[in-house]
Amino acid sequence: MKRATIYSRSDRRRAGDATRVSPVASSVNRVTPETTISSKNWWRIFYERYERLLLFIGSGAFTLVIVLGYSQLTNPLSLTQKDIDLAVQHSLENMPPKYSGASAAYQTVRPSVVRVQTYKVDEESGEDTPDGTGTGVVIVDSGIILTNFHVVSTAQSIKVTFSDGSESDADIISVQPEDDLAVIQAKVLPDDLIPATMRSTADLALGDEVIAIGYPFGIGPSVSSGVISGFGREYRNPKGERVLSNLIQFDAAANPGNSGGPLATVNGEVVGIITAILNPSDQRVFIGIGFAVPIENAASAAGMSPF
Repeated sequence: MKRATIYSRSDRRRAGDATRVSPVASSVNRVTPETTISSKNWWRIFYERYERLLLFIGSGAFTLVIVLGYSQLTNPLSLTQKDIDLAVQHSLENMPPKYSGASAAYQTVRPSVVRVQTYKVDEESGEDTPDGTGTGVVIVDSGIILTNFHVVSTAQSIKVTFSDGSESDADIISVQPEDDLAVIQAKVLPDDLIPATMRSTADLALGDEVIAIGYPFGIGPSVSSGVISGFGREYRNPKGERVLSNLIQFDAAANPGNSGGPLATVNGEVVGIITAILNPSDQRVFIGIGFAVPIENAASAAGMSPF
């Protein structure tokens, strides 16, 4: 018995349909299958012919991707301690600095800077009264501090305030008036006192950047920046009472209260002790010329030879 033909409900045309033409058309111009199958029809024909195979390959590829992804999540690449150390080192080397320039220098020197407050005994009350304010810099972690001779020369008692806010009485242990230098010793020290790093002035040049740190007019700690303006300068105070020589000239702002404070490079290395400002008026304010004693002189006042 002859079986009836079963037709698909799909509206897709079979490959052979593309070659069917009407009898009239065939009598005029016979069209071959090769000339009627376009590139789009070719893909459609290929897909219909291998539909099941393509679906099988696609589902297999998808399953493989899922398996590999899960494997990476459940079995991550193992790292050795050496790999971690190298990664940390790379990050640290390429990390931008937290501070730069004058700010970095200040952060380096600041733990070594102290406020120096001097007192005299009031004759009527018998109590200590403030007499003056200056600055000092710790040069030895045992509490040895450099400051100016003129800051402490008339003091009956001295008190220093460290960077952490703690206070201590201090005594004068040596002086070098010809360089306006004095060395004082704090009696009570804070934990982890950090001395300043000193640097020779031999390789400094005009125009090198410097910072001045101190307590101008008792305000501070304050920092100002500028450059070295000259070497070997001489200074005579307005009253002509003292002459200082071989001084570093700088233009970082300094005022009364900065005396005894450090003059430091942008690397945070102390190269001088601020001692005076030049001002032809009686106002005692900064006009752009300050002087510092070279650190070589200051270190010798403390009986040290750091270079």
